[in-house]
Amino acid sequence: MGEGRPQGGSNARAFLLLGLVMLFWAGNSITGRAVRDDIPPFTLAFGRWLVAVLVVAPFAARRLWEERAVARAGWRWIVALGFLGIVCFNAFIYSGLHHTSAANALLLQASIPALVLVLDRAIFGTRASGLHKAGVLASTLGVVAIVFRGDAAALTTLRLGAGDALVLCGVVVWALYTVLLRKRPAISASSFLLLVFVLGAAAMAPLAAWEHAQGLGFAWSPRVLAAFAYVGIFPSVLAYFIYNAATARLGAARSGQAITLMPLFGALLSALLLGERLEGYHVAGMALILAGIVLSAVDLVRPRVS
Repeated sequence: MGEGRPQGGSNARAFLLLGLVMLFWAGNSITGRAVRDDIPPFTLAFGRWLVAVLVVAPFAARRLWEERAVARAGWRWIVALGFLGIVCFNAFIYSGLHHTSAANALLLQASIPALVLVLDRAIFGTRASGLHKAGVLASTLGVVAIVFRGDAAALTTLRLGAGDALVLCGVVVWALYTVLLRKRPAISASSFLLLVFVLGAAAMAPLAAWEHAQGLGFAWSPRVLAAFAYVGIFPSVLAYFIYNAATARLGAARSGQAITLMPLFGALLSALLLGERLEGYHVAGMALILAGIVLSAVDLVRPRVS
């Protein structure tokens, strides 16, 4: 007997909102590149989480006080998720990008969807359908097409070093964060985000202080203020709120697959804001990425035989 999955409209909205998350995160990379000579990387990361704390605190502080008993009981998972998704992921990616190319980093991050499938199966026994696996494969091939500019021979020139190892650690950490989000304590989204953002700011503070001690300061300007405001609000508060909610609705594997949209939006934003040219391989990669997302969306809403 066929049994349709309920709330298909809500699932569709979750997929669309994940696209918005990836747009914000692609914008985060563009912003970081644009102000790389103005703000040291760990100072930017510290400012990002500090702004996020200041934005969320007025809305979450009272609720968190009311939920303090539940938060205290689940503090281990809050710390673990904050450590993985806020502290470790950003530290590995920021550090890795100092020693490897953006192309290598994007290629390694394209492995996140497949890794989420593997970890979700290993930890929780979740089985992915053939259609969903095909969607992940198509999206990953789309990222490869963009990263290698549509030239298969470029694969032979790939060189991996210490920076790539750091990025790969970040990839593993993010996949774990995505899979383990289901263990988040039963507190409100705003309370959870306030706690993990505080953890992120606290972890980045000594690194930012070290940069300052090394003479790597910055001068306040409208450009610097705008950068801190953007990275603190859009790829932090809004993106993490949406990503966590979408993962709860769609599952870890489908939310993890959305990461393949980042190079697509990165290429579009680079063309729009930095004047970079869109080539044919961008179009081919985008088509494959979107086809993979569509396959996963179809798999989510199609009837299951019971």
